[in-house]
Amino acid sequence: MKKEEKEILSKKAYQMAFDYELKYGCCPQCVLTTVKETIGLVTDETIKASHGLSGGGGLTGAGACGALTGGLMALSCKRGRDRDKFEKGKFVSNFKTGKKLVERFENEYGGVTCQHLQKEFTGRTYDMWNAEEYAAFDKARKEQCARATALVTQWVIELL
Repeated sequence: MKKEEKEILSKKAYQMAFDYELKYGCCPQCVLTTVKETIGLVTDETIKASHGLSGGGGLTGAGACGALTGGLMALSCKRGRDRDKFEKGKFVSNFKTGKKLVERFENEYGGVTCQHLQKEFTGRTYDMWNAEEYAAFDKARKEQCARATALVTQWVIELL
């Protein structure tokens, strides 16, 4: 794909992922669905498997941002190691590309966990298992999680 085509596609993907996150939530699924619908590679099973990664994993906030983990999964759909190739090495090029995504995210947000982003976006963290807390988070974050989801998706397209 030519540089100009990739740039146009990455901007389209940004808007799609942004819209999906605002409408449906579950940032890793929004990243992966957008990648699937713009360039392919991602299967419905992969999208389904990413569901539990939302909210830092199980809505705990403790793990990496779901958008970032969805982005890493999308990169691995192209560069990752298949089961039948375990004995052929570590496939380090996938890790190198994933590292670029993580570093770009960290440079943008100053950290990678969902709790870090919650605090960055709103000044505090939330218990997403408490309905009142989740509603407060949803209101306070405004469009910031959608923006993070969109940026990760754009960067993934650029890295593929």
